[in-house]
Amino acid sequence: MTATKRAVELVEIAAAAAADKLASDIIAYDVSEQLVITDAFLLCSAANDRQVRAIVDEIEEKLRRAGARPARREGEREARWVLLDYLDVVIHVQHAEERIYYSLERLWKDCPRIPLPEPVGAGGVGAVGRGAR
Repeated sequence: MTATKRAVELVEIAAAAAADKLASDIIAYDVSEQLVITDAFLLCSAANDRQVRAIVDEIEEKLRRAGARPARREGEREARWVLLDYLDVVIHVQHAEERIYYSLERLWKDCPRIPLPEPVGAGGVGAVGRGAR
């Protein structure tokens, strides 16, 4: 089983929205064979709490335009790690320090990556890409 077309579409929209707000280390994983609760994870980092909020707002706006609404959101008050659950896709927007500390990439490294559109997938490599994995 692989991620549905709708899940991949939502990942691409969310990744582009995150990139528009200068998120770094944007990575998507197809977790459909490992989890029954979702098809894909999208991970991205932000330099500070304000940027985390801006990225979350942009993702929600772009996904709302695509007809998707989050079933659940967590962590918004602290804005260090915000989780947006769209059922087919779970989006993690993390402050760079939390991204390094929790290193979700290590948990999901055996899952196939979902290719992201060029400007997003080719984005700058931040702290995670410099050996923190």
